[in-house]
Amino acid sequence: MTTTNTLKTVALLGLLSAILIVGGQALAGRGGMYVGLALAVIMNFGSYFFSEKIALSTYNAQPVTPTENPEVYARVQPLVSKLAQRMGLPMPKLWLIPDESPNAFATGRNPSHSSVAFTEGILKLMDDRELEGVVAHELGHVLNRDILTSSIAATIAAAITQLSYMAMFFGGSGRDDEDRGGGLGGLLMLILGPIAATLIQLAISRTREYSADATSAKYTGDPNELISGLQKLDTWSQRIPMDATPATAHLFIIKPLTSGGGLMSLFSTHPSTADRIARLRAMR
Repeated sequence: MTTTNTLKTVALLGLLSAILIVGGQALAGRGGMYVGLALAVIMNFGSYFFSEKIALSTYNAQPVTPTENPEVYARVQPLVSKLAQRMGLPMPKLWLIPDESPNAFATGRNPSHSSVAFTEGILKLMDDRELEGVVAHELGHVLNRDILTSSIAATIAAAITQLSYMAMFFGGSGRDDEDRGGGLGGLLMLILGPIAATLIQLAISRTREYSADATSAKYTGDPNELISGLQKLDTWSQRIPMDATPATAHLFIIKPLTSGGGLMSLFSTHPSTADRIARLRAMR
């Protein structure tokens, strides 16, 4: 699992570089290609060292410590500490997201630099048994070394989406000049950019959710904990939608945006909750 995720990380960073360079050339010709190359270097560095901080700041996450949010700390810390010891992991940093929609995610670049964030909504919704199943799922991402890959994917998705938006402003030239981007290139980036961002998320999201679910069942010893938690999350996250960015939706334990059926289900960053529950039931 660790080797696989390392290869995925290298591939994603390479893909980020290629998209920025090719996209820059499509938008602004040779000059745009050089700008894309410079952005690739900056974003490769930034996505490795700062993706955790970016993800947490996106949702205004607040530290959970004995002095900051002490009531939350008193409830969550023992659960996380117990499971981290059981999995042989260092204690992650804990964060609280001020949002009533129930959800949670893990982020970081390795087990020694990891964080687990909970929304206010999930702490109100779940009992300790269900919360333990969720915590074990998130620590499963840390144990399986998913967190760096998913954090980098979030950065890439945001970069591609922004690049496609830039196409509206810089892709309008129709001149046949090697130093300028063509209008067709800009139009293609505008159309294909968000799709490419979604496909990148899909490449790393669905399988890792099944794996983290299985890890939760293994280390809690009871898949019913997570089954009950997922059932509540599936119901209440739709009743109380979360204002989440599409680029980071795959980080959460359950997709925070309401997804449509039919064709749109092909572009969901998460497998269906029903499928996840069915797999967990088979582990009983």
